[in-house]
Amino acid sequence: MLLLDEKKLAALLDEVKVIAVIGAVDKPGRPVDRVGRYLIDAGFKVIPVHPKRENVWGLKTYKTILDIPEPVDLIDLFRASEFCADHARECLQLATPPKAFWMQSGIFSPEAREMLSAEGITVIEDRCLMVDHKNLAGR
Repeated sequence: MLLLDEKKLAALLDEVKVIAVIGAVDKPGRPVDRVGRYLIDAGFKVIPVHPKRENVWGLKTYKTILDIPEPVDLIDLFRASEFCADHARECLQLATPPKAFWMQSGIFSPEAREMLSAEGITVIEDRCLMVDHKNLAGR
């Protein structure tokens, strides 16, 4: 389910409350830092995911999405394309699947797309969640 229709994207973003950010780091100037802070300021519950960090943006940080103790609506991926399929496999192990798996600008994975779309999870590739939210919020 490749989703690029603006109305469907706006509707999806309206439903999203909890976002797991894979690859979260709070280093100023990094795109993930800018996007993560934007999402927090926009009112989303953001759950940082990073294998080595324990606290990003002042929030408890989990080693993998499988460690998160609550359902997540959207997984926002800041990892190189070659890691996306592994994260997609983790996604499929979650008790409650997310509504969407979002690969940030410049990130693509046909393998992840195929795997997750087959399970009814919306897959977005090569788009910035912050930019799309800014453009679509309130529509």
